[in-house]
Amino acid sequence: MPEIVKDFQGQTVITTFEMTPATAFDLLDALEVAYRDCISRQPGFLGAGLHMNDARTRICNYSKWRAREDYQAMLRTPEMRERNRHINELCRGFEPVMYEVTGVF
Repeated sequence: MPEIVKDFQGQTVITTFEMTPATAFDLLDALEVAYRDCISRQPGFLGAGLHMNDARTRICNYSKWRAREDYQAMLRTPEMRERNRHINELCRGFEPVMYEVTGVF
């Protein structure tokens, strides 16, 4: 799990996935495989965490990257474009949002 610090100079990305309980574990499996086999091997990747709510209707992903450009380059790879099409089929939708850490308590 990546450490959250206020003075982090890279890019933080939080992605929320909405799904039904029927596809929750399939989606979680697809995300775990994507991180293990592809995303974690990309230049600039620093770490990530996956979180699922108790109702099995949302997964939240927190990831850290050396730079915004590294994250964007990962999304443009042919492998991730294909993986994201499959991930999109398993959920109602997902939204990656880039954030800046403003406080840690």
